[in-house]
Amino acid sequence: MPWHANRKGTSMADGQTSTSRAQRVRARLSAGSWYAALALIVALGCTILIVPTFFALATSFNGGETLRFPPQDLSLRWFVALWTESDDLWEAVSVSFRVSVLAVSVAAVLATGAAMYLARQQSMWARALETFFQSPMMLPGISLGLATLIWLQMLGMQLSYWSLVIGHIAISTPYILRTALIGLGQIDPSIIDASRSLGASQWRTFLRIVLPLAAPAIFAGSFIAFMFSFDNVPVSMFLSDARSEVLPIRLLHLIESLLDVRAAAVASVLILFTVVFSLLMERLLGVSRYVR
Repeated sequence: MPWHANRKGTSMADGQTSTSRAQRVRARLSAGSWYAALALIVALGCTILIVPTFFALATSFNGGETLRFPPQDLSLRWFVALWTESDDLWEAVSVSFRVSVLAVSVAAVLATGAAMYLARQQSMWARALETFFQSPMMLPGISLGLATLIWLQMLGMQLSYWSLVIGHIAISTPYILRTALIGLGQIDPSIIDASRSLGASQWRTFLRIVLPLAAPAIFAGSFIAFMFSFDNVPVSMFLSDARSEVLPIRLLHLIESLLDVRAAAVASVLILFTVVFSLLMERLLGVSRYVR
């Protein structure tokens, strides 16, 4: 082989090696920039979520008379005040708890029945109906609260404890419906067919087969709906009266009028309760499996 041909082949091999090396470098840079951007977004999201929580926790240990950050003196006086000087807050907690429990209980029955029907339908109108039932999740809370208020006034119903319950049923049902549909979709249809082929009625199949299998999803949705109902402000603001003031509205009034540090103490207790209860529900029910 002539020497110039060998030299040409070597040059081509070196050129291909340089090209492949450059491609690998560009690929690594592209992958590195992707992961760097992703890490930045995650860090920004965590900062937005965690920093306000840290401010609320730190402010609750303030020994001064008003809300301020950084705390003036580290003290537990406002946590003690929650037990000794906060009958108004405990009344608001009682109202919030009773409203949320009743609303979620009714919503669980309604959502389970609707999910049982929609899970067996594959038509386009059934999917449209499912979207309609879940629309309160997508509507702004202020719009939903105002619309519910107008509707109740057209029916001649005055603002009361029961108007508040009706509004919370409306905002709780979509969350339970969504998780119930996911839970029902995970049930093997052959199990239901086997139950029916062995002579079980529809009610017996539902009570003995379907409901136990779908119960974790229903309870997971009920937990999410309860937390959302307990913490809701827009709907509660439109539908509550002076005798049925829920906890979020009471805290809002305390901050607006008095800058009361008890509001931060309540927020700290609620944060701790939410974290512990969420971990417990995830351990028992696997809530994350039904949230998508």
